[in-house]
Amino acid sequence: AEGLNLCTSGSATSCEECLLIHPKCAWCSKEDFGSTKSITSRCDFLQNLIANGCAGAVESPSSSISVLRNVPLSSKGSGQSHLDVTQITPQKVALNLRPGDRTSFRVQVRQVEDYPVDLYYLMDLSLSMNDDLDNIRNLGTKLAEEMRKLTSNFRLGFGSFVDKNISPFSYTAPRYQNNPCIGYKLFPSCVPSFGFRHLLSLTDKVDRFNEEVRKQKVSRNRDAPEGGFDAILQAAVCKEKIGWRKEASHLLVFTTDDVPHIALDGKLGGLVQPHDGQCHLNEANEYSASSQLDYPSLALLGEKLAENNIHLIFAVTKSHYILYKNFTTLIPGTTVEILHKDSKNIIELIVKAYNSIRSKVELTVWDSPEDIGLTFTATCQDGLSYPGLRKCGDLKIGDTVSFEVAVEARSCPAEDTSRTFTIKPAGFRDTLEVAVAYSCRCGCSGRAAPASAKCSGNGTYSCGLCECEPGYLGARCECQEGASGDLHQALCREAEGKPLCSGRGECSCNQCLCYESEFGNIYGPFCECDDFSCARYKGVLCSGHGECHCGECKCHAGYIGDNCNCSTEMDSCVSSDGQMCSGRGACVCGKCQCTEPGAFGETCEKCPTCPGVCSTKRDCIECKLFNSGRLADNQTCQKHCKDEIITTVDVLETDDPNAILCAYPVNNCVMKFTYLELPSGKSNLTVLKEPACSSAPSAVTIVLAVIGSVVLIGIILLALWKLLVTIHDRREFDRFQSERSRARYEMASNPLYRKPISTHNVEFTFNKLNKSYNGTVD
Repeated sequence: AEGLNLCTSGSATSCEECLLIHPKCAWCSKEDFGSTKSITSRCDFLQNLIANGCAGAVESPSSSISVLRNVPLSSKGSGQSHLDVTQITPQKVALNLRPGDRTSFRVQVRQVEDYPVDLYYLMDLSLSMNDDLDNIRNLGTKLAEEMRKLTSNFRLGFGSFVDKNISPFSYTAPRYQNNPCIGYKLFPSCVPSFGFRHLLSLTDKVDRFNEEVRKQKVSRNRDAPEGGFDAILQAAVCKEKIGWRKEASHLLVFTTDDVPHIALDGKLGGLVQPHDGQCHLNEANEYSASSQLDYPSLALLGEKLAENNIHLIFAVTKSHYILYKNFTTLIPGTTVEILHKDSKNIIELIVKAYNSIRSKVELTVWDSPEDIGLTFTATCQDGLSYPGLRKCGDLKIGDTVSFEVAVEARSCPAEDTSRTFTIKPAGFRDTLEVAVAYSCRCGCSGRAAPASAKCSGNGTYSCGLCECEPGYLGARCECQEGASGDLHQALCREAEGKPLCSGRGECSCNQCLCYESEFGNIYGPFCECDDFSCARYKGVLCSGHGECHCGECKCHAGYIGDNCNCSTEMDSCVSSDGQMCSGRGACVCGKCQCTEPGAFGETCEKCPTCPGVCSTKRDCIECKLFNSGRLADNQTCQKHCKDEIITTVDVLETDDPNAILCAYPVNNCVMKFTYLELPSGKSNLTVLKEPACSSAPSAVTIVLAVIGSVVLIGIILLALWKLLVTIHDRREFDRFQSERSRARYEMASNPLYRKPISTHNVEFTFNKLNKSYNGTVD
């Protein structure tokens, strides 16, 4: 539609202004372009200019890209010259950008096989790590054996730390100078405290590592936190003394059992000077600025580790895992693993962390100009594209992933300005250098003719227009300021009966000289236009996303609408799973309008009643609670699950009608959880601490159950038999008694009955021992 033509309406007075309006706008530099009866804008869409007769004189530069260096990716890291190993392609690109005109190029990254590895072991030697020191006496040999399964070129170094040897961090009284453990019954002897001590430069002679470890003794500091961040920074920036190789992968293993001191803690000891990020190792390879500089900040650590391509591995005890896990979100390129209290699992931990590092690729951008917008789209091993992501995980050594990088200039800097920025995979030495030039000038501007006859000798002819010298006016600079007359008055009216110069200017030399206004500029052939009488949004002219031209907002690239409040960008509508509005709505003016019933949220990601929500919540539970699953990487988990509040319980209550019950299988068990969408936009997830499992009965239990059942049935049968016999006997006895009572005679009246006992009386006399006895015998 005519009202949507951003290029016309006379808003551009030069070729350069035309190019800034919109990347589709073009400028006609033809001298006799247009008719004398109507004004035809020289700034218009390309097809319109050609249709109006400007073929062959159109200025319409576009963005372009040139690949300056493109060495193919390497397949292996071992070889005579490791500097020839290439893990990113291309290596150098030149861009020529027109503002608003987006261009893109593709970057490929590969983790090559058998890549050299430098590992620096940084150990906490405070008193609580004494048992750990005993267990790593032969660490060098064992670790080298395991790492050589992953790379044939491995080097190992060693350093230790305790804390700043000043009060209140350490014991500084004279009696503690040589032995801070005096008076400590559990461990009466130890070495003086120190900040950081570099003990062994990176070497492939692992026996020297074992020797250095055996020489070490623990020390004692006063407070619980340690000065490990001082040691990390020195190990990162003292490249020559540590021996980091440019052609190797750099691993810094940091072992401790306590929390670290961070920036501003040094003020407790009177250290007010911030850390300068420089190397301060003296001839004895000890940190010499320990008592002069504060502890480094997390931002400084992240910067120096990234500058030197170092992967930091936090090996910490379980009680401090959460703290260091949070550190990994603030220090890019770091991982954290749980260290046993005696460090027995340190080799397994290092190998696991190394494999984790090598299983992912993440692009970082260095020195990105503020006026340039970058958008990444990752294509990982599954072959799918993920807009807005610059990271791929779950990779194997030798896998290749690609990223499409879209670049757009937002504005034009000063003339002859160029920019350079770097794209670099985190932890890699390989980089892609991107040089940016701006296409903001028209070719016809370079052919400008000063004092041209086409401009009556009073101006410069450039790109089809005259730029008049001061004091001259007119399309051909034919008039001088101040000349007036009735003949020229009519030429200063837009139409018969309308005010002279629209009432906002004076007529001079048949041209209107517009008044100045405190609100903005008044312009136009009849002063009919200004740059302040346009629609506003929330009190801001053209919403701050466009320019006001003659009562109409001319929106910047990426915005439309009467007041330019409607964004055409769709990046903000892309949900964490890469879909537009989570597949439940449409992107309108840069915001999601949810069409799926029950869906809400910035990207319609909240939808309790939608199918498939349980699987999304499951990913967040697995990564947050168990550090596993598709989103196991910490930064990905934090980004995708920032609105999930997870609570673990022993018994899951399902009586809330608004809560949704979900379940999924885990190792022949079932993990159950409920989730509830809160008014704040967050989700409340209640999860069982352990999966619900149904254990199979054992064989002994089955045998005992069968035997018990047989015995029980036997007892019941015996009881029934006994009951039946008893009932039968009682019935027989009752019948006998009944028959007896009905007999015709009694036993006493039976004439045939004779008693079985007979009685006889016998009298006798006998003499025994001159005594006589009389008696009767029955």
